[in-house]
Amino acid sequence: MTLITNPVLRGFNPDASMLRVGDDYYIATSTFEWFPGVQIHHSRDLVNWQVIARPLCDASLLDLRGVPSSGGIWAPALTYDNGMFYLMITNVMARRGVFKDLHNYLLTATDINGPWSAPLHLNSSGFDPFLFHDDDGTKWLLNMRWDFRKGRDRFAGVVMQQFSPEERKLVGPVKTIATGTSIGVTEGPFMFKRDGWYYLLLAEGGTGWNHAATLARSRRIEGPYEYDPESPLITTIDAPEHPLQKAGHGAVVETQNGEWYLSFICARALPGRRLSPLGRETGLARVVWTADGWLRLEGGGKAPGLRFAAPDLAPHPIPKLPDQDDFDGAALGNAYFTLRVPADDEWLSLSERKGFLRLRGRESLYSWFRQSMVARRLAHFRCVAETCVEFEPEHFNQMAGLTLYYDESDHFYLLVTRDEERGKHIRLMTTKQGQYDEPDDAFVSAEGWERCYLKVIVDGERVQFHCSPDGSEWQAVGPALDLGQLSDEYEGKLGFTGTFVGLCAQDLSGTMKHADFDYFKYLGEDIE
Repeated sequence: MTLITNPVLRGFNPDASMLRVGDDYYIATSTFEWFPGVQIHHSRDLVNWQVIARPLCDASLLDLRGVPSSGGIWAPALTYDNGMFYLMITNVMARRGVFKDLHNYLLTATDINGPWSAPLHLNSSGFDPFLFHDDDGTKWLLNMRWDFRKGRDRFAGVVMQQFSPEERKLVGPVKTIATGTSIGVTEGPFMFKRDGWYYLLLAEGGTGWNHAATLARSRRIEGPYEYDPESPLITTIDAPEHPLQKAGHGAVVETQNGEWYLSFICARALPGRRLSPLGRETGLARVVWTADGWLRLEGGGKAPGLRFAAPDLAPHPIPKLPDQDDFDGAALGNAYFTLRVPADDEWLSLSERKGFLRLRGRESLYSWFRQSMVARRLAHFRCVAETCVEFEPEHFNQMAGLTLYYDESDHFYLLVTRDEERGKHIRLMTTKQGQYDEPDDAFVSAEGWERCYLKVIVDGERVQFHCSPDGSEWQAVGPALDLGQLSDEYEGKLGFTGTFVGLCAQDLSGTMKHADFDYFKYLGEDIE
């Protein structure tokens, strides 16, 4: 028997919106402040998944400069109707205090691989938009409504309004159709229809440890909706030791053979700690219908399974990504992201020096605007990331190296630089809760080194950086650091992303001194 092993999308891959079109399955996930916006994963067997499209791939489609960390693209919703793919997104421009400055957009494409249309603004009343296509041809936009007023519930229910494709805008009245269960914090609407019922799958409980997904139904699209008397459908609220925490925010598909599967958010915590530095990941669960028309996890209970039967579909394996990228291609692969800005010729080149990634230094790791960073998700609690950089800094304002990065307030950075006392050297910098530091004795002289090999080893919660002049004899740089710091929940942090490991360069003098990276290696091992 072929098994599905959770999580199916490892590392930061939240808000999974699942869709089946014919024999093809798709999952769209959030990207927040990372560029390009939205990842679309493809599978034909629900076991093997690969990224095939990233629709918001150009600065003309998405401008993330200045958006706050854990802002940007939230909760994409992928749907399909009559030969057309529809993608709803939220772009969160500000999220501090009681206000949410955000905008909801619609993109369309006749091919999942694009080209996608320019984003069409529909409303700004709340996040998590979903476009439902009814049997009679009408289309309805659902989203949670945000209420900033004193004494009000910030999550003011799920609202619905008709969308007119001909007029390219929302029309008619706005109706509140659901306010959720006693779990509260109702968001993430996903609507589908079965046996004459409109089903509304909702995310509740917030994105943290109390997360859940609940199901409601009505004979009329506008309601009233009755909630499953055994809600929630999935959660780990009462299972604090379960390996997959924060289970919730779901979508469902029916296979070609009549089997039903649920996609959901989950997170793997560090052993013995309520910290999840890999971020929120995507899991799948097999679900079954009861005789009275409600969904249940196959096998019972509310907590998701770690392994379970895949659908009765032909295996569809995909090529494994190589462990090492030698930067021989004409463009960056789909494993990589840049921070808030596209990978354009102003600061990045794969052609100026064949077989190298050239980064021109720009702003600091604290910037929300013009960073020069290429990074990939950290997807394993045991892993090694390694690179080799050729870089000749002239002064202390020029830096390049290897970073483990959550956001501007929490990151670790092993860098090559130069100053008037140490000359060219390799140094470890840390930022914890916004406080910059250089650990004592966390530097190694690199005078005369033509090539600087840099490596980080993650072993559970322990992070250790290393350097070498030749790639064979390594020495540790600085103390072991705590991976738990790079988590959504660390010290009360309210973030929504996860840890990235990346290559970056800074030139705070403004001359854009370049650094050449020869390769980037990532080796990961799953901890069972």
